[in-house]
Amino acid sequence: MNPRSLIVAVLLVLLAGCATSARAPVEAPVVVSPATWQQVDRDIVSVSQKATEQARFFAQTSMEHWRTRVYEQTEEKFIPWFSSYWTQEWLSMKVDWYSVSAGGEQDAATKRLAAYLLEEYQKKVLAPVALEIDPEAILGQATVFYVQLIAQQLPAIAQRNGVPMAQLNDHIQKIPVITLGPPPTRDASLYQLVHTEPLNTLPAYAALIDKIHKAGGDKGVASTDSTMAPVAKRASQRMQAEMAPRGAASAVAAVAGKLAGGLITVGVAGVRAIIQASDRPDSEALIRSSLGNTFDKAWWKLVKDPSTGVMAGTLYMAGQIEGRLGDSVEPSLEPSVGSGEGTVDPGPPDSTIQQMDP
Repeated sequence: MNPRSLIVAVLLVLLAGCATSARAPVEAPVVVSPATWQQVDRDIVSVSQKATEQARFFAQTSMEHWRTRVYEQTEEKFIPWFSSYWTQEWLSMKVDWYSVSAGGEQDAATKRLAAYLLEEYQKKVLAPVALEIDPEAILGQATVFYVQLIAQQLPAIAQRNGVPMAQLNDHIQKIPVITLGPPPTRDASLYQLVHTEPLNTLPAYAALIDKIHKAGGDKGVASTDSTMAPVAKRASQRMQAEMAPRGAASAVAAVAGKLAGGLITVGVAGVRAIIQASDRPDSEALIRSSLGNTFDKAWWKLVKDPSTGVMAGTLYMAGQIEGRLGDSVEPSLEPSVGSGEGTVDPGPPDSTIQQMDP
């Protein structure tokens, strides 16, 4: 057989094969019954509930670590700074200036001193700790963890119920999980959530986190003047009481002459140092009590508030999934979370709140 005949023979064989393949019946798609889809929805709800609890454990453990670091930084950095002699002298000068420029406003010096102390607390404690661990980061991490746990279980749900993965993907495209509107950028389906990596590149997810931040406003120990108010009030009263003898000493020094006047001024400064040293234990106890009470309340809200706390993103998504698939869930499997609305847990009894005592 010459080469041309061989080529023709091969082509004929290939064409015959193609014709046979073309006539082969196309595999019919798997028909999934309504009952099976109901079971799939029940499985998704169950996975959502379990993922919520795992995300909650992660968030609370992380927040415990954050609280511990804030306590440690307060003891190591802020309290020694506040109690030092030179800081007290600097604060006395500020209180003096605040009082002079108050213009008759009641408690102006105390309020401005409280604001200054809060600013210093932010710089010396909260900002450095945030470089290690931060509630805002925990919010995002818990939400991403929740979505990842669901994504890991979807193939098992498909296999267990005999549903092709392609059909399950079509199904979860119809389950809206973020519905902030207007679509499409602020809405997302379960399919979009589990197939977007990283999750923060999904516009609807970014909109959800932004909404939670705005709803929460300023949170934490540095968000209210009442945090430092008792500390500032005590310090301001003591410092203002010291101003009179300080002014008298300056007047006497001016009359007594340069040498004697210098000795008088040094003597008064020594007396102030003794007064500050004797007041130090009470001042430090007041700082711990004031910061401890305010911080624990802020921490409890960050952990427990379903709308603005570190679990807000997870609870919103879980509420959407479990609420929309709830018709497929048996009465014994009621959704474990809401859509993010609700009241805040009042918190533990006062006796269980951890104080900042060393």
